[in-house]
Amino acid sequence: MARVGLTPQRLVRAGADLADEIGFEQTTPAELARRFGVKTASLYSHLKNAHDLKTKIALMALEELADQVSAAVAGRAGKDALTAFANVYRDYAIKHPGRFAAAQFRLDPETAATSAGVRHAQMTRAILRGYDLAEPHQTHAVRLLGSVFSGYVSLETAGAFSHSAPDAQESWTEILNALDTLLRTWPTAS
Repeated sequence: MARVGLTPQRLVRAGADLADEIGFEQTTPAELARRFGVKTASLYSHLKNAHDLKTKIALMALEELADQVSAAVAGRAGKDALTAFANVYRDYAIKHPGRFAAAQFRLDPETAATSAGVRHAQMTRAILRGYDLAEPHQTHAVRLLGSVFSGYVSLETAGAFSHSAPDAQESWTEILNALDTLLRTWPTAS
């Protein structure tokens, strides 16, 4: 094992790269072991099982994405913050499709509570403070934004928009403008 220098961090990084290459669902300890030229059992001193590998990739992806979003929205408010936030998600999904899928992996409640997923929710709520949404409307808006961003980029990366006009970028810009308008005029009556 020392000959290939396996460490938990190296395995997770290689697993994330593999997920981007072949897909998150296809990333397994067996496939990772093949990449390192070792037996699968060699990985189990660093990983518990396939679920552990997927969880660690998910945690890494959430951290990377949170760091990028944080840097992009720093000092911005309103539509500028919304656009920066959304563009980081879209760019990350396009550049790292496996990692983006991993960031949506279902974590157990304890792991989720200590993950960078909490930062994502906090940053989304920080952006929404610029739109002056009180609860429960703010929670509805957080869920809407997450749905739109994840849904759009999932469809786009699957090629759903590549066979028709207008260009996907034009639609993305239009959607962000519409979201900004919606958030500024959010219906608060029950």
